[in-house]
Amino acid sequence: MHASYDKKAAVVALPPVSNGRLRDASLKAWLAQSDLTYEPGPKELLARIIQEIGLPYPDDGFAALRMWGQTGDRPTYWIAAADPVYLEPRLDHLCLHALLGTGVDIVQMRLLIDHLQTTLAEDKKIGFMRLGSCCYLSSARPIATATMPSYVVDQQRPDTFLPDGKNTASHRTLLSEIEMALHEHEVNLQRVASGLPPVNSLWLWGGGTAPEKITRPQPPLFSDDGLLRGYWYSATAVTEHWPGSISKCLDQSVAGFVAETPEFDDSAELLETCLHELRAALHSGRLSSLTLLFRDGLRAHIRRSHTLRVWRRSSRLLDAAVE
Repeated sequence: MHASYDKKAAVVALPPVSNGRLRDASLKAWLAQSDLTYEPGPKELLARIIQEIGLPYPDDGFAALRMWGQTGDRPTYWIAAADPVYLEPRLDHLCLHALLGTGVDIVQMRLLIDHLQTTLAEDKKIGFMRLGSCCYLSSARPIATATMPSYVVDQQRPDTFLPDGKNTASHRTLLSEIEMALHEHEVNLQRVASGLPPVNSLWLWGGGTAPEKITRPQPPLFSDDGLLRGYWYSATAVTEHWPGSISKCLDQSVAGFVAETPEFDDSAELLETCLHELRAALHSGRLSSLTLLFRDGLRAHIRRSHTLRVWRRSSRLLDAAVE
C-alpha cells in the first residue's frame, strides 16, 4: 500500500500566517493561486502530516514514539507523556493552559518531577522522568490516558479530552495525587509570586508501548519534533534535525521531503524566508508540488501549473487568515 511516495513533492509545517506575520504582497498573491483550505482549532501535527502522504496513524504509544524520537532508541516499556499544565479555575469549569516548551524552564521542571518521583513513585510501580523539556510517566500496568497532547487542548476545557472506559479510575486517582503533590511546591510558590501560572497538574496522554520497527518507504524528514522523529525511526526512514532553512533541506534531499520549522519560532522572518525558498524550488522544477501546513490551521496545496491562475490575485480565505 505504501510502496512509494511522490519524489518531487514536499510537505512543510510552517509558522502561522495570522497576526500580520505574512506581509509580502508577492507571497500573498502566490498563495492566493493555490488550493486553500482552513481547519479551525489546533490539530495534532503528526496526524496532519501523515494524512498528506497517506501513511497510517498509530493506534497508541505516542509517548513512546516521542521518547524514541528524542533518544534514537526504542523504549521497551509502557510509558505516557506528562506535559506540565496550569488548570485555571473559572466560574463553572476549568481551562487548561499548556506550558510545555514556553512556560516552564528545565530547572523548574526537574525539581517538580524529582518531587513527584520521591513522593508518589516509591510504592506504586510507577516512575516519573524528564528528558530534555519533556516529561514522562512509566507504569508497570497500563493507565488510561488522553490521546491528544496538551497543545491541542490549550485554552479549552480539559474534561472533553479526558479518557473514558477501562482503567479511568486509576487515571483519576493518580491525577488527584499529582495535583496534591504539586499544590504548594516551592517552584509553584515562586512562580505565583513572580506573576506566573503554577504547574498545578500534568496532562497525561499518549500512553502505550512503542511499535515494533518496520521498513516502509517515507520521504526524508527534517524536524526537531520528538513524535515526528519517532514515527520516522519506527519505519526505518531517513530522519534529520531541522537544518535551519528550506534551502538546506533541498540540498540534503535528492527528492521530496517533509520538513517542520521549530515549533516555538513563529517569526515573520522565518515564515517569509521559507515561503520564498519554497516558491523558488517550485518555479525551478526542483519540486513539482507543495503542501504547506500553517500552524493556525491554513493549508495550501500548490502545483507549478497554479501560476497560470493569473486571475487569482487575492483570496478571502487567506485575507481572513492573515488578519
